[in-house]
Amino acid sequence: MKAITKQKGLAEIERLLEKESSVFLVGCGTCATMCHTGGKDEVLEMARRLVDLGKTITGSVVIPTVCDAQDREAVSENVKAIDEADCILVMACAYGVQTLALYTDKPVYPALDTLFMGQEMSPGVFSEVCVQCGECVLGWTGGICPITACPKGLLNGPCGGAKNGKCEVSSARDCAWEVIYERLSQQGKLDNLRKRRSLRNFSASTQPGVYLLDGKDGDLK
Repeated sequence: MKAITKQKGLAEIERLLEKESSVFLVGCGTCATMCHTGGKDEVLEMARRLVDLGKTITGSVVIPTVCDAQDREAVSENVKAIDEADCILVMACAYGVQTLALYTDKPVYPALDTLFMGQEMSPGVFSEVCVQCGECVLGWTGGICPITACPKGLLNGPCGGAKNGKCEVSSARDCAWEVIYERLSQQGKLDNLRKRRSLRNFSASTQPGVYLLDGKDGDLK
């Protein structure tokens, strides 16, 4: 699973940094590098653009993964350049931005928009596969998630708008429920679609999400 991102427009970044004169840049060596939104080349290009806007770049680093405790080490190793900066511009997903903010008192700004958590289906093509809804239905839909595969997120079967196996939202997309039907048919499990199921429990995914494990039995508290 990767965080799929796109770069914010330079005008928006300029507005974010309007009151900041000097910037330290942080890139991500994993997801953002793969998406070509925050790897080494993109960090260097962003530095050039910010210099053209009159900003001073005090330094930069591409952390292997910005969304974990490696941020602490990166901040420590670059403490002088970070101290000289008014702020930090992070070219990583929202997870990375929030994680880095835990380890510095400097203002931290995102240079990217996080689109979704996805999977590379073919070179350069990424597809959303999970929205962490808190109540997984893959066991009865043949391993295909209707929430992400269907543009309408329908859980009760096709909407009736599909034509020739394609979704009415986009003719380039297969109808998710027709794909689910074909998969279950191949597996001899079409009876899954005949079973009465309870309504989706929307409270299973809480905001903000907190998961506490009991050390004895692992029950959610």
